[in-house]
Amino acid sequence: MSADNCGGNASVPLRNLLNSIQCVRDRVRDGESNESDGAFNLSNFWDTLNQAVKAVSQEATKFSLAFSKPPLPSQQDGEKLAESILKSVLTLSTVYYWLPKSQGVSLRRQVRDATVQVLEGVMQLVEVILSSPLQSLTQEQLTSTGGVWSACDQFAQLPKDNKAAVLVVLSAQSGVVKDAIEEVEQALTESQDPFSDVLDDDQEEDEARDNQDMYWSEKDRRVIGPCQGLMKASAACLRKLMSAVKMHGDVSLPQNVAQLDDLADITKELSPGIDDLALCLYPPMDCSEVDNNLSKLAALLKKALEIIRSSHVCGESDLTWVQFLDGAVDHNLQKARDLIQQDS
Repeated sequence: MSADNCGGNASVPLRNLLNSIQCVRDRVRDGESNESDGAFNLSNFWDTLNQAVKAVSQEATKFSLAFSKPPLPSQQDGEKLAESILKSVLTLSTVYYWLPKSQGVSLRRQVRDATVQVLEGVMQLVEVILSSPLQSLTQEQLTSTGGVWSACDQFAQLPKDNKAAVLVVLSAQSGVVKDAIEEVEQALTESQDPFSDVLDDDQEEDEARDNQDMYWSEKDRRVIGPCQGLMKASAACLRKLMSAVKMHGDVSLPQNVAQLDDLADITKELSPGIDDLALCLYPPMDCSEVDNNLSKLAALLKKALEIIRSSHVCGESDLTWVQFLDGAVDHNLQKARDLIQQDS
């Protein structure tokens, strides 16, 4: 980053601005909310937050235009522009801090991440102006200005309460789990040799096929079956849980808000567990590693089902699928272990 591009002293307020926004960004990313004992009005919070986001977008536009063509702002004008955009950034971060954890950790995380994106977008814009030639508006400056607009526009799509925030988490986790299941199924159906597309070009095909460690044995394939069953049970759990949250999810009571966060947290543990199991299924398969990852995923899914069972989202009709999936976990785990122990 070159300080000369802003013409001597004109760069000083911009560098100070960049440092200030970075400090604000770090506090938002790592800080805690201001918990208050009084009543919190979520609707008023969103109205004020949206106004603050709009102000940042407008100030970023004004700031970018001021540095888009000669003559460049004087040091005094540069200081005024920097003060104005910093004021909008500080207002945004202050309003974010109003949102207490009691409104939901999942909601707060998503609002925090969106706020951080706006702050980082403004930082990038300031960096580009500091480092770009200033004879004309550069494509990089246009792109970074558009980046601030885009980050601000994301606030319109944010979930407005913790129930909606948890549904965002569940939907994302469901997509990750579905992808992992499909990858294993595709590898099983495409070829006897799942690594056929990553062989070296100069490697003889016959020589590659002589390596039995590069594809699955019949026993391997039998073991994979119940592993897939456990992965599919996890996917079904996420789908059913999404429906239950949509139907019964409640944010009017603090304990229900906290239960929704617990559901989000346990489901976020499922996808890494499924990824670990899926990865160890590829040849050469180590049965002890498969058994270990299978046990971990089974324990996670049992824990998730227990948390669901004891939460307010689990109505009487939901108990049926919770119990069914609980039995499916035991069945697939035992079946896989029996197959692993055969001929071992």
